[in-house]
Amino acid sequence: MTFFDFLIIIGALGFFIYGMKVMSDGIQKVAGSKMRNILSSMTSNRFFGIATGFLITALLQSSSATTVMTVSFVNAGLLSLVESIGVIMGANIGTTITAWLISILGFKIKISTIALPIIAIGFPLLFSKKSNLKAWAEVLIGFALLFMGLDELKHAVPDLKQNPEFLSFLSDYANKGYLSTIIFIGVGTILTLVVQSSSAAMALTLVMCFEGYIPFELAAAMVLGENIGTTITANLASLVANVHAKRAARAHFIFNVFGVVWMIIAFPFVIDLIDQYMTNYMGMSPLNPEDKSATVPLGLSIFHTTFNIVNVLLLVGFVPFMAKTAIKLVKSKGEADEEFKLDYISAGGIAIPEVAILEAKKEVAKFGEVTTRMNGFLKTLINDQDKKTRIKMFNKIKKYEEITDRVEIEVANYLDKVSTQEISPEVSSQIRSMLSITNDLERIGDIYYQMSKTIERKDENKIYFLPDQRDNLNKILDIVEKAFFVMNNNLNAEYGHIIIDDAKKLELEMNQKRNELRKSYLEQAEKGEYKFQPGIMYNDLFSSCEKIGDHIINVSEAVAGEI
Repeated sequence: MTFFDFLIIIGALGFFIYGMKVMSDGIQKVAGSKMRNILSSMTSNRFFGIATGFLITALLQSSSATTVMTVSFVNAGLLSLVESIGVIMGANIGTTITAWLISILGFKIKISTIALPIIAIGFPLLFSKKSNLKAWAEVLIGFALLFMGLDELKHAVPDLKQNPEFLSFLSDYANKGYLSTIIFIGVGTILTLVVQSSSAAMALTLVMCFEGYIPFELAAAMVLGENIGTTITANLASLVANVHAKRAARAHFIFNVFGVVWMIIAFPFVIDLIDQYMTNYMGMSPLNPEDKSATVPLGLSIFHTTFNIVNVLLLVGFVPFMAKTAIKLVKSKGEADEEFKLDYISAGGIAIPEVAILEAKKEVAKFGEVTTRMNGFLKTLINDQDKKTRIKMFNKIKKYEEITDRVEIEVANYLDKVSTQEISPEVSSQIRSMLSITNDLERIGDIYYQMSKTIERKDENKIYFLPDQRDNLNKILDIVEKAFFVMNNNLNAEYGHIIIDDAKKLELEMNQKRNELRKSYLEQAEKGEYKFQPGIMYNDLFSSCEKIGDHIINVSEAVAGEI
């Protein structure tokens, strides 16, 4: 094989992977919202979760897409880790549908001959103004490209008769019993890591086995390795993701590795069982090297499906154990660590828009809780005279102000990436609302920081508030706290479907309190009852509380869609 021949194989593989991606992306756009509804309606019944995972993966033709959606829903709080493992188990069975499509259509039917007519049907739809028709165009074109790529891959693999040295090389590793099985499991794992797609690795394995490069039993061992390889890819992707994504990825790895371990022990028995079944009921044997029909691809598909179904049946009772193990492997660093970073938005990539919006909503709701804590810190500064406590509060407010700056930028960047995809008007409206909300929450953080600096200057100059001034500040901060409570409830509600009467009442109450305090302050200042410096600082603080109230009502109005 020359270097040019090698490039042709890589190009054919890339052709296949690109077709798979185009088709999968198109199906996700067509069915994305439906997939969201199916997943979000899940209960704690793990068997229903398995069925859901199977259905979605069979439709999307991508276990990776299902896993990403599942992790996103765990992040958004719609699924627990235990429920997500059930979905991932179902996804493992669903991904076997790809092998059946390739085996039946790719080797039995010359679908590549009708690929161009399929593209001809899909091509005009690309220019449609309707996003749904464009998505269907991607499905059709991706489907055609996938099988054109598979056809090129079959032609790219050199004729074994012209390369007898490869056969002799393989024979050195093919008759070592369990060692051969383990070696080819490793080959399948590495192959999946290299091509970054279990479907592409499976297609390459099917072609190599079909052409006689590797015997059926070693191709089956490679399929086991591909099951491990696809979980390692997910684990690598989760390295930059949050704790929830890491745990779901570890659970997926544990499930597949346990499955491969028991299958290694039962491997010779299972291979013989499949051979007997196909010989008795189909009149063909996958172990016959002379059989050049579609026997081998069908045999591998049967093996792949049997392994994944039996693996699920054996391990479904151990789902809680796998969840506990994943949690132990990926330990949280505690609330103090997690409150200063994004918990729901994954750094590893953007899910489909409907799921990404759920993640962003959860992150924005958490952002609201973070800013709410700053109100408590400020009340402590006004009421607690302990020096150490005050220093701690000054530092906390400064830290939280930095957090609000960072969260606004990161959420805005994430939403910007989501908006580059094809999104519905509803999703676009929600993105605008969230961008407005994060801006208001960041401004609240700035105001609290400026208020803390005012109090810090008061301390440095040994200036003191009168008891009634302190009481008045506490009263308006109490109203702010009530406003925050209502705001946080709204942030956790469905956008565009809330009533903000309570929020408006509190905003009005805050304005009235500010006016009352200002009038009282001016009257007492005129009488000389307030000293100039503490009076100015006192005025700044209660006026700032009213500004915070303005931003809080802005948040509720944005959730209600009144922006």
